[in-house]
Amino acid sequence: MKALQHRQASARLRILDFDGTPAANRPVTVDQVSHRFLFGCGAFDAVALMQTQDEDRRTFLKERIDKWFSLFNYGTLPFYWGRYEPEEGRTAYTETMAAVRYLRERGAAVKGHPLCWHTACAPWLLKYSNGEILSRQLERIRRDVSAYRGVIGLWDVINEVVIMPDFDRYDNAITRICRDRGRVGLVREVFAAAKETDPGAVLLINDFNTGKAYEDLVEALLEADAPIGAIGIQSHQHQGYWGLEKLNDVLYRFSRFGLPIHFTENTLISGDLMPSHIVDLNDWQVAKWPSTQEGEERQAREMAEMYSVLFAHPLVEAITTWDFNDGCWLKAPSGLVREDNSEKPCYQALMRLIHGDWETHLDLMTDKDGYLSFTGFRGGYTLGCDGGQAAFDLNEDADHQVKLTR
Repeated sequence: MKALQHRQASARLRILDFDGTPAANRPVTVDQVSHRFLFGCGAFDAVALMQTQDEDRRTFLKERIDKWFSLFNYGTLPFYWGRYEPEEGRTAYTETMAAVRYLRERGAAVKGHPLCWHTACAPWLLKYSNGEILSRQLERIRRDVSAYRGVIGLWDVINEVVIMPDFDRYDNAITRICRDRGRVGLVREVFAAAKETDPGAVLLINDFNTGKAYEDLVEALLEADAPIGAIGIQSHQHQGYWGLEKLNDVLYRFSRFGLPIHFTENTLISGDLMPSHIVDLNDWQVAKWPSTQEGEERQAREMAEMYSVLFAHPLVEAITTWDFNDGCWLKAPSGLVREDNSEKPCYQALMRLIHGDWETHLDLMTDKDGYLSFTGFRGGYTLGCDGGQAAFDLNEDADHQVKLTR
């Protein structure tokens, strides 16, 4: 796996027995139990689980979320301002924090999406002047980043800035202040507010525009010292798979900045494709959008190829599938499971990659001094030996000493 060497590290382990002496000439099992790479998916169902009291609904959601956890280690939760704070001062903090803790307790990292966006904006902001809107936007960022500091370590700080000042489908507060401050001016202010509130968080800019306009914006923001921690690339492919040429072109052009790249919203369809003449995906409104056997096979092939290319690229640090189940945004057959929670071929395709080809499981033998060496994918590990076990992290090439416990 030469192409994946940057995803791996080498360890030299000295294993100590229960009494502290070297565990010499012993068989050892080494098993990877977590990934350093962020394999993610939308986790909105975790919020729904915290909200519902219906036992049948809870059972159904738990079944779905268990399948989610079998595959992923990273979840995106909703912070759309109009949804999170539908009335000024009344927020969805309780159920959202419960969802965050639920994901964290089961080992998943969490990202909040987004802190600033013209779509799904709080309508009550429109009663304020532009100066007051900006003040409330910055205060919203400080409030929410502070409230979740320590449990949410990644944020989509601002979403779809390229179109933001030109957005004209309906009036909204964020487009107003983006026109006033300009793209660079607004981005600098919202990123500064997030950075000062949680200096250790990974702060993303995120956009569906993958053309020169987004490149130019990122370049201007870096020249203006905006504290961007990663570049977010949306890849909603309702009208067909990008293919290797476009995928590699996007990676090449955005790699020039040297920043981590996150594919934040990836969608591939397992039914008929959306017509190519549709410009705004939201204009495609259908009563039903069924999955098909042929489409599911195509989706699995395309997803496996796309994930393989992204995982092999040294600057890509995260991939997020947007819809875990069919029938979400635009009613699209875009999930890894069907609406009844049954697994689609793409679920199994990702399982074979993430927890098969890209996960390390070894049977080894210590030498006469209790040492063994191996190379594996970066992440968390457990080892077993003579009824004992130990845990360690493999993130860089290093020597470790571990003691067995019962």
